Amino acid sequence: MNFIDILIFIVYFAAMLGVGVYFFRKNKNVEDYYVGGRSMSSWHIGLSVVATDVGGGFSIGLGGLGFMIGLAGSWMLFTGLIGAWLSAVVMIPIISKLSVKHKFFTFPEVFEHFYNSKVAFIAGVISAIGYIGFTSSQLLAGAKLASATFVEIDLLTALIIMGVIAIVYTGIGGLKAVIYTDTIQWIILMSGMVFLGIPISYYAIGGMETIKATIGPEFLSMSNTTWQQLVNWGVTIIPIWFVGMTLYQRIYASKSEKQAKKAWFIAGLFEWPIMAFMGVTLGLFSRVAFENGMFTELGYAAGSAMDAEMGLPILLNTVLPAGLMGLMLSAYFSAILSTADSCLMAASGNVQVDILSKVFRFNHNTKSRLKASQIITLAIGALSLLLASYMTNVLELMLYSYAFMVSGLFVPVLAALYGKKPNSQAALISMIVGGSTTVILIVSEIKLPLGLNANIFGISASAAMYLIVNLLKKKVKE
Repeated sequence: MNFIDILIFIVYFAAMLGVGVYFFRKNKNVEDYYVGGRSMSSWHIGLSVVATDVGGGFSIGLGGLGFMIGLAGSWMLFTGLIGAWLSAVVMIPIISKLSVKHKFFTFPEVFEHFYNSKVAFIAGVISAIGYIGFTSSQLLAGAKLASATFVEIDLLTALIIMGVIAIVYTGIGGLKAVIYTDTIQWIILMSGMVFLGIPISYYAIGGMETIKATIGPEFLSMSNTTWQQLVNWGVTIIPIWFVGMTLYQRIYASKSEKQAKKAWFIAGLFEWPIMAFMGVTLGLFSRVAFENGMFTELGYAAGSAMDAEMGLPILLNTVLPAGLMGLMLSAYFSAILSTADSCLMAASGNVQVDILSKVFRFNHNTKSRLKASQIITLAIGALSLLLASYMTNVLELMLYSYAFMVSGLFVPVLAALYGKKPNSQAALISMIVGGSTTVILIVSEIKLPLGLNANIFGISASAAMYLIVNLLKKKVKE
């Protein structure tokens, strides 16, 4: 790697750490640490939301979709726009008012308000395990991507660099550090792709004439997908906007309900069409480059087997000159870290507020708890890094917990927010049944009808159990 690339890389990480140190000095209490003092503006919140939601999976997922099916892969993030705008209209007005009144810190506190402390505790444990696993997966995915793209960095070195930097600035700076670094990272990512990745790659592969001559017209069509895939994306992505701890923290951090709603509209618009088409377009370019033998020297000859998700990073590694490669390396790390830091803060909030405060009965919103919160975050970050380094089997189990979280908590939160009389027993049973159904289907690798996602069946089971238990309880009362 050229010296200028290394220098840019170092400056980028120094800036991230600088933001963390700045807010380490500014934070006065746990409210500053976990919900940004409830004073964040819509643009910072909005960019942080989209950076968290899209950033970690951008270089991997969207590039891979563009490589495999072309522009139609952008529909994946259309479900993100639907989720963002739908939750802005029907969820934020309720949650924002509750946050102002009760000073919530976490998502499970909503369950405690509508159900009881037992339901909230179980939800907190599920959420914490899921987000610890997701933090680990982001760090590991980023390290693999970096080590495969930039051969000078081995997997363990990349993992340690990414992990330590993300854990330190998140651990000492809290949510404000996460939101402001997300803003910086999003700007770096957008600028890198718009001004470097897309134009340079387009020119390097030979422009539209080469694209049309190399790949079929279906790659340029928006209909090159199936209805099952659209349904799977919708059921997987839309519910996250209603159960994601990272999102609730940002609602609580907003200055007002109006600012929160505006932030969600901004995030949705950046997800689709802006980020969606940038990602799949670059993935499509990588397919053209691969088919024309541009990756042969790197061991990927035309016609050979290649992981679709590696196409985009290999393309950029092939076409970008020294200096610009450093900027793109920073953009890649930005993409991964913008998701990892948010997941780490979510896990820390769950452990601190939803688990430890319930077990030891301390008041988490005191100045004395600030240092404890920072230590908890650093410890969880270290655990996530350890899992990513040595325990991939445990990592898989924790990622199952994330699936458990999404399919298990979606129905109970809808019942809480929009039901007339939320039922605690029904919520607890539907949470366990819905989440377990999804995990069992994933682990058993059962071939599901019509190629539908396991989450569909998990959420359906959760809804059925909630309705059945609620109905039985009403009959017993009668």
